[in-house]
Amino acid sequence: MSENKDQKFVYDFTEGNRDLKDLLGGKGANLAEMTNLGLPVPPGFTITTEACKVYLASGEAPAALRDEVSAHLAALEAKMGKKLGQSDDPLLVSVRSGAKFSMPGMMDTVLNIGLSDESVAGLAAQAGNERFAWDSYRRLIQMFGKTVLGVDGELFEEALDEAKAAKKVAVDTDLDAADLKKLVIRFKKIVAEQAGREFPQEAREQLDLAVEAVFNSWNTDRAKLYRRQERIPSDLGTAVNICSMVFGNLGPDSGTGVAFTRDPASGHAGVYGDYLQNAQGEDVVAGIRNTVPLADLESIDKASYDQLMTIMTTLETHYKDLCDIEFTIERGQLWMLQTRVGKRTAGAAFRIATQLVDQGLIDEAEALQRVNGAQLAQLMFPRFDEGASTELLGRGIAASPGAAVGKAVFDSYTAVKWSRSGEKVILIRRETNPDDLDGMIAAEGILTSRGGKTSHAAVVARGMGKTCVCGAEDLEVDTKRRRMTVGGKVIEEGDVVSIDGSTGKVYLGEVPVVPSPVVEYFEGRMHAGADDADELVQAVHRIMAYADRVRRLRVRANADNAEDALRARRFGAQGIGLCRTEHMFLGERRELVEHLILADTDKEREEALSALLPLQKKDFVELFEAMDGLPVTVRLLDPPLHEFLPDITELSVRVALAEARKDANENDLRLLQAVHKLHEQNPMLGLRGVRLGLVIPGLFAMQVRAIAEAAAERKNAKGDPRAEIMVPLVGTVQELEIVREEADAVIAEVEAATGTSLKLSIGTMIELPRAALTAGQIAEAAQFFSFGTNDLTQTVWGFSRDDVEASFFTAYLEKGIFGVSPFETIDKDGVGALVRSAAQAGRETRPDLKLGVCGEHGGDPESVHFFHEVGLDYVSCSPFRIPVARLEAGRAAAESKGSDSR
Repeated sequence: MSENKDQKFVYDFTEGNRDLKDLLGGKGANLAEMTNLGLPVPPGFTITTEACKVYLASGEAPAALRDEVSAHLAALEAKMGKKLGQSDDPLLVSVRSGAKFSMPGMMDTVLNIGLSDESVAGLAAQAGNERFAWDSYRRLIQMFGKTVLGVDGELFEEALDEAKAAKKVAVDTDLDAADLKKLVIRFKKIVAEQAGREFPQEAREQLDLAVEAVFNSWNTDRAKLYRRQERIPSDLGTAVNICSMVFGNLGPDSGTGVAFTRDPASGHAGVYGDYLQNAQGEDVVAGIRNTVPLADLESIDKASYDQLMTIMTTLETHYKDLCDIEFTIERGQLWMLQTRVGKRTAGAAFRIATQLVDQGLIDEAEALQRVNGAQLAQLMFPRFDEGASTELLGRGIAASPGAAVGKAVFDSYTAVKWSRSGEKVILIRRETNPDDLDGMIAAEGILTSRGGKTSHAAVVARGMGKTCVCGAEDLEVDTKRRRMTVGGKVIEEGDVVSIDGSTGKVYLGEVPVVPSPVVEYFEGRMHAGADDADELVQAVHRIMAYADRVRRLRVRANADNAEDALRARRFGAQGIGLCRTEHMFLGERRELVEHLILADTDKEREEALSALLPLQKKDFVELFEAMDGLPVTVRLLDPPLHEFLPDITELSVRVALAEARKDANENDLRLLQAVHKLHEQNPMLGLRGVRLGLVIPGLFAMQVRAIAEAAAERKNAKGDPRAEIMVPLVGTVQELEIVREEADAVIAEVEAATGTSLKLSIGTMIELPRAALTAGQIAEAAQFFSFGTNDLTQTVWGFSRDDVEASFFTAYLEKGIFGVSPFETIDKDGVGALVRSAAQAGRETRPDLKLGVCGEHGGDPESVHFFHEVGLDYVSCSPFRIPVARLEAGRAAAESKGSDSR
C-alpha cells in the first residue's frame, strides 16, 4: 500500500466517533465515542489501521508516523502534567490493539509503557506505594518480553510461581515490594538471555517497539486462524490505541472489571460481570485469579458501583444493544477503558433483539438483523436429558450454552490430533489463552477450572458458538499429568465427560440428549402463545414471523419420501425443490434395476420397467398427498450406474471362487460382464442423468408416467398435486428437447386415459458450466431452472467432492486459499458468476422462467443472501435447515430494503 503524504495517521480520542471503525478500529472508535459522551475515559490517541497497512505492506511504519505520534504524545503530556519516562512522577501509557471487528485475545497489548529502573522509584513516591510500583514494573517486563521481544511466556510464569512458592503464598498479591524487586531482576535476566538484548530503559523506544509489535500481531498464526474461523477479511489491519494508564493495582480501593449491560449467556437484564480488587485488566481476562461477581462491587465501593450502573444504562441506550465494558477503579475514581457491542450466545441474541423492540429502542427490521441463521441452527441442537441418570462431577459458570460430550484432553495439540482422527473431545484447561485457539476450534466444548463469563475461554467460545463451562473451582486440573481430580475421583485423558453450557454442570460419562424446545416449536409440539412456552421460543417465533412476512425468496425442501416431506412442511417448507428418485431404487428394488441393466432384449427391459412403475407411482402418490397444494419438483434418475451395481472387485472374487469350485452362477457371470462393460474411471462425469435416460430406452418415460399417473390419481381424489419434472445433468438444449418430447407424449397418454387435465411443468437442473453458459438456449425448452450447486461447484472447480474434502481441503483452509469450503458457502466469484449470468440469460429468453437452487447451498446463510440478490424465486434445502433459510431470506430482504432506502 502506497503512502499518501497528506494522510493523517493519528487521531486524538476527542477527534473520532463510533462510525470511524474502518479507520480507528472498534476499540479506538468507541473510546472516542465515550469521550464525546462525556464519560470518564483516560486521555489518549489512536494510530489508524491505514498506518498498519503501510507497515505490513512495506515492513516500515509510514515516514510521517513518528512525528505525528510525537505531537500527540506532547499534547497528552501537557494535558496530564507529566512526561513519558521521566524519573519523578512518570506518565505511563498502555499500547493496545483494536481491529474493526472484535478479536478477543488474538492480538497484543502492553501495559505500563514508560517504566524503567529510574522511573519506578518516581512512580512509587508519587503513589506512596512501593509494592504497586514494582508490581507494575514486573508486569511491563513480562508483557513486553513476551509480546515485543518474543520470549516464551512460560519462563516468566515459572519464575513467578517459584517466587510465590519461596514465600509460601498462593497468589501474587501476597508478594511484597522486596519480593517483586527480586522478580524484576529475574525477569530482566530472562529477557537478556532469551532475547539477546537488555530490556529497553528508554521510554520512547518501549513505545515504538510496542506499536510495531501490535502491528505485527495482526499476522500471527492465532490471529489469522481466528479471522478464518470468523470470516473476518485479512486486509483490514489493526489500529493501535495509546492511552494514559490508570491503575487498578493500587490497593483495596482500586480494581478492574468487565461488565455487560445484560447477561451475554441468557440475554436477561441484570448486573452481570466480574470484578477483581487490586488488579490490572489482564488478570480478569486471563482468568488467573478468580473474580467476584460485579454485584459485589456495590458493597466494596458503592459510589463507583452507582456511577458504573448509570454509565451502563447510558451506553446501552446510546448503542441500542448489549454492551461489553472494561473499567478500572483507581483509588475510588472510575475510568472507562473500553466498550463494544458484546458477543452473546444464540439464545441471548434472540431474547435481546425482542426485548429491545419492546423497549422501543429498535424496530422489528433491526431485530431481524441482530440475529442470524447460524445462531438459529445452534438453538436447534439437542440438549441434555434432565431426567437421565447422571454422575455430577462439579459445577462451574455457564459461559456458553450447549450440550457437549467428548473425551477429556488437556492441551490443544491433542485436541486437534484426536479430532482429526474422528474423536469428539472436550478441551480441559486451568484457563485458556490465545495459543489454545486451535484446540478450542477442534473441541466439542471447553471446560476450565478458573475464570468467569468474561475470561478468554468464555468470550471466544461465545463468539464461536462453542459450549463452554468456566470457573469450575472444584475441579483440580493437572495439565502436566494430563488428568483432572475432583472429590477424590481422577479423570484421566481419554475418559468421557459431558458439559452443559446452559447450567454449568459437568458430568462423568456420556449424558443422553433430547430435542431442543426450538425444534419442538418448529415441529408444532410447542406453541409460542402458550402460557408455559419457553421465553426463547417466543422470541424465535416473533422474529421468524417477521422474517416470513418480509422475505421474497420462498423456501422448499429436499425430500424423497412422505415422512421427510411432512417434517419439512411442519418446519415451514413451501414445497419440495428436489425429490431424488434414485433413492427410491435402493433396498429391495435394487434387484429390479439390475434386471433393467442386464436386459438383452426389449421384452426383458419392458418387464423390468413394468415392475418398477407401480412402485414409483406409489411413492409419488404418498409424496403428493403429503405436499398437497404445494409444488413438488421430481428429479428424474441421476446417479452413476455403479451405485446400483455390485462392487467390481467383490463380484470378481465371488465369480472366480465359484468357477474354481465349478459351480459358477450364470446370473453372476452376466452381471460381471455388465459391470465390466459399464465400469467408468470417473463415474460422476460418465453415464448418469439425462445421458442415462437417453441410453436406456423407456427409463425416463416410465418415471414420467409414474409421476403423471400419481398426479392424476391425487387430482381425481380431490387433491391438488403440483408436480414439476426436472431433467438432470443437461449440457445442451438438444438433450432436453428429446426428453421433453417423450415426456409430453407420455403425459398426454395419461391425461387421455384418466380423463384428467395435468399441468405438469418440465424444467432442468443447471449443474454443468456449459448449461450455465448456454442457459439462454436451454430456456427455450425449459419452464424452470434449478441450480444444482453441488455438482456445479465440482465441475467449475474440477473437484471430486467425495475425495478432496478429506485429502487437501484442510490444508487449503489453513493456508487461507479458502476462507470456507466452496461446498459449504457458494463461491460467488466463480460458481456464483455462472448462476448470475445463467439466471439473466434464461429470463431474457423466457421472462416467466422460474428459478431455484437445490444444492445444499440453499440452506447456507451467506449463500441465501446471494441467491436473493441474484433474483432467484426459491431455495431448497434439507428439512432441518428450512428455518435457517427462512430466517436468512427475511434478513436478506430487510437488508436489501434498508440499502435501497439509504
